Amino acid sequence: MSATPQAEDEQVRLWNGAAGLAWVETRDVLEAMFKPLEALLVRAVADAAASHVLDIGCGTGATTIAVAHMLGPQGHCTGIDISAPMIAAARVRAEREGLSTDFICADAQTHGFAQANFDIIISRLGVMFFADPVQAFANLRRAARPGAALRFIAWRDAAENLFMTTAERAAKPLLPDLPARRPDAPGQFGFADRERVARILEDSGWDAVAIEPVDVALSFPASELTRYVSWLGPVGTTLQGMEKPRRTEVIETVRGAFDRYIHGNEIRFTAACWMVAASAPVEAAHG
Repeated sequence: MSATPQAEDEQVRLWNGAAGLAWVETRDVLEAMFKPLEALLVRAVADAAASHVLDIGCGTGATTIAVAHMLGPQGHCTGIDISAPMIAAARVRAEREGLSTDFICADAQTHGFAQANFDIIISRLGVMFFADPVQAFANLRRAARPGAALRFIAWRDAAENLFMTTAERAAKPLLPDLPARRPDAPGQFGFADRERVARILEDSGWDAVAIEPVDVALSFPASELTRYVSWLGPVGTTLQGMEKPRRTEVIETVRGAFDRYIHGNEIRFTAACWMVAASAPVEAAHG
């Protein structure tokens, strides 16, 4: 599972380009949609009685900020993400709210964290993008205090998350060059294989690995569907560089594929995820 510069560079380009800008543009929709997942992690921090928290792949900072609110002035939450536009948005919001947070724009796989520094490391859908996940989780384990908790949420496979691939399946006849999903490659469903995730964590030095399925009801306003499909995922990335008449055709086609998810004035679907737990060795070998 060695890292490749190509995989790392691809993620840097993606999250500092079209994908990062799309998340910033639609952060109000996404942050509200993912609120139930955020709540699971805030509860995990509270249950761990942690005071020094690291949020991996923090994006525009919603989970980092929610944890900071829960901790109050006696605690501190640090967010890290590879996306400069998303980190910039997170910093603006945290400063406006006067919270005890800081945000690092860097790759958590290689960033030089202070060792044995965090009580708990969390992530909401942010750990599936590492070029070398074993290296990444070993780096995070060194940043964790002995006995610290690891809690993250990752998508299960695409077949269990049909909502998430609705746009690309509907658009495929019009956009035949859409990139194919690659199993186990860095990406949304990169941690779909439960046994692979367990091996990654064990190989990177984490103890007491537990991986449980969670199915969480998510929703967002139906009035935001056009914005959602216009910006997000492989289709949204492609649409950003497309001329208007063709773009309109694709959006109208894709919108129709979401009809079964419309309930009154809401889009509703179930997120099929893993809730992953592990702990840093009590006598950690920080090498």
